[in-house]
Amino acid sequence: MKSIQILKERKRQIYHKGEEAFKIECGKKSLAGSVSQRACVFCGSRVVLYPIADALHLIHGPIGCASYTWDIRGALSSGPQLHRMSFSTDLQERDIIFGGEKKLYQALVKLIELYHPNAAFVYATCIIGIIGDDIDSVCKRVTEEKGIPVLPVHSEGFKGTKKDGYEAACEALSQLVGTGLIKNKGKYSLNIMGEFNIAGEAWTIKKYYEKMGLEVSAIFTGDGRVDKIKSSHGAKLNVVQCSGSMLHLAQIMEEKYGIPYIRVSYFGIEDMSKALYDVADFFKDNLQIMKQTRELVLKEIKAISPEIKKYKKILSGKRAAIYVGGAFKAFSMIKALRTLGMEVVLAGSQTGNEDDYKLLRDMCEDGTVIVDDANPLELSKYCLEKKVDLFVGGVKERPMAYKLGIGFCDHNHERKISLAGYSGMINFAKEVYSSVTSPVWQFAPRRKGGYKT
Repeated sequence: MKSIQILKERKRQIYHKGEEAFKIECGKKSLAGSVSQRACVFCGSRVVLYPIADALHLIHGPIGCASYTWDIRGALSSGPQLHRMSFSTDLQERDIIFGGEKKLYQALVKLIELYHPNAAFVYATCIIGIIGDDIDSVCKRVTEEKGIPVLPVHSEGFKGTKKDGYEAACEALSQLVGTGLIKNKGKYSLNIMGEFNIAGEAWTIKKYYEKMGLEVSAIFTGDGRVDKIKSSHGAKLNVVQCSGSMLHLAQIMEEKYGIPYIRVSYFGIEDMSKALYDVADFFKDNLQIMKQTRELVLKEIKAISPEIKKYKKILSGKRAAIYVGGAFKAFSMIKALRTLGMEVVLAGSQTGNEDDYKLLRDMCEDGTVIVDDANPLELSKYCLEKKVDLFVGGVKERPMAYKLGIGFCDHNHERKISLAGYSGMINFAKEVYSSVTSPVWQFAPRRKGGYKT
């Protein structure tokens, strides 16, 4: 087996299964100035809170931070569209020298009077951490004057990793949870957590739970509403998908309100079914819920199986690379790609922990490269060495894949096609098939003759 080449500085964050004892370093801060696929703390908080559609989102800092995260998720709303507007205090040199608190106050008051939001989030950026603006006091003052929650989000970009941004978002949300009245919450109610309604996925998942006979109290945060988040402490269970972004809030709610949580994934046939069964099992005192869950799963799998078999016949033996934000998503991707007969030869994430990577190791075959916080050069190199046919990642990896003549599937924020649930598995299979078998790859330098379909 040919050993992969690793830069000395990156050796502890890359593991090659079958060639060495397992040991991987993760949660390590990216070097300042390095080109990493990982985002900053501020971005982490924005992607979590952004889908709350009836809240005002104000970025306290230079305009570049606002433009960087504008409309960053394809998070759909069934009503308000306020979340899609990116507001900034647009700090200039004078503001940085003399402080920006006055400008922040004026911006908040004007925007609240203009748009009448149900809450406001104020995001601190790097420069705020440097100049020391007291955003907490400004938020408290505006809360008292305007009568709505104005919540500081301590997301100074330089103080950690994207995961720290998730935690900052959860801390802000925890200030909302429990401040509303619990109205008519049933015995069989739950909160959907870590689901951001990309391409309407939260609506699909909500319908599944409702068909099982369950009530969805609130969604954190896809198509989110402030009032529902305020009253979410009345639910009996928190169902956490994107554990990296929402686990901290689930733990706060368990400690404060006694609400247990379970971790699930809605991607792929296997994990989607397990998610529904795990939730039904939690409410096992109601036998009707499990009965309706079995009927739902059987009906959905039966409907999609013929198409899955069709795509599997063509895609079997093709090689895939996965690089996503949270490692929990990578587990589902490996299973989904195996359902299509494909082999995963590279797997990595931006925010995985050691337990995540141990599970990845156990799921992957010998020869697989497992990588934490990769950079484009590494990803390109390993894709070529492993003769990858498909790259599953986010918008930052798309140009890299296309330049290498590799099929690509966007599985992160910007996509417009739903990939969750059973219908999402069909969409995923179609996208993988279309990209991998495209005749355009015959013109890529690394190809000779392309694929025959």
